[in-house]
Amino acid sequence: MQPLQGVRLLSLALNLPGPAALMRCRQMGATCLKLEPPGGDPMKQYNQAAYRQLHEHIELLTADLKTEAGQQLLHRELAQADVLLTSFRPSALAKLGLTWQALHRQHPLLSQVAIVGAPGERAETAGHDLTYLAENGLVSGLDLPATLFADMGGSLMASEAVLQAVMHRRSQGEGIYLEIALSSAAGYLALPRAWGLSRPGAPVGGGHAGYRVYACQDGRVALAALEPHFAARLCAAAGIEAGGPQAMFEPATHAAVAAFMRARTRQELDTLAIDKDIPLHTLAA
Repeated sequence: MQPLQGVRLLSLALNLPGPAALMRCRQMGATCLKLEPPGGDPMKQYNQAAYRQLHEHIELLTADLKTEAGQQLLHRELAQADVLLTSFRPSALAKLGLTWQALHRQHPLLSQVAIVGAPGERAETAGHDLTYLAENGLVSGLDLPATLFADMGGSLMASEAVLQAVMHRRSQGEGIYLEIALSSAAGYLALPRAWGLSRPGAPVGGGHAGYRVYACQDGRVALAALEPHFAARLCAAAGIEAGGPQAMFEPATHAAVAAFMRARTRQELDTLAIDKDIPLHTLAA
């Protein structure tokens, strides 16, 4: 499906969340143009491979928005665009003459999806993916998270907002302003933890013996036998007497599953997963 076919997006957003959202919109059929500053997008300096993938099939132009020529190019493209994607602080947009009030007055059919760090007054406060994850309880110890969850979650919310903006224009005949806060994206990703589902000792927080990462003979195994029928198959394969759902939370069951995993190789466990229909994935040590 290409629900954004025929929709034209103009992006001023740099780094990761904006380009990732633009990539998603392009995959949904949108025609995408990005204006980059004379110095380019910092992502190109951080990781050229990521930059290339993010901008595949996206038209790129250079524009210094602080100059008259840059402003003329910008507004020429705004006049043809359906949605503008930004990732500046509100004060930076105001300096460029790109407040929503000004944009809506000049281009009433245009919608804006504004990616900010945090909502409301906090939009002016410095922050990044790591700080937004930390404030939502998603940073453990001194280790960095495995990926940029807030940035990528925010990019999905931004591409969703583009769809909402297009639907609004089609039904109401005018553009709309939608704000996406990366801190809110992190908060959304953290909801299972806030609900208690993934806290230590909870069903998907290590409390259930069928939902844990175990050591095996030559690596690790991510085991996800959470539902009763999967847990029953696991217990049958491991020779553990099944005593009902609550038994999966007993220390003896944890110890028995750990011993079973530790005695087997990754290949043996991969075969077991297929033969017995048990959800697991083996990993190198």
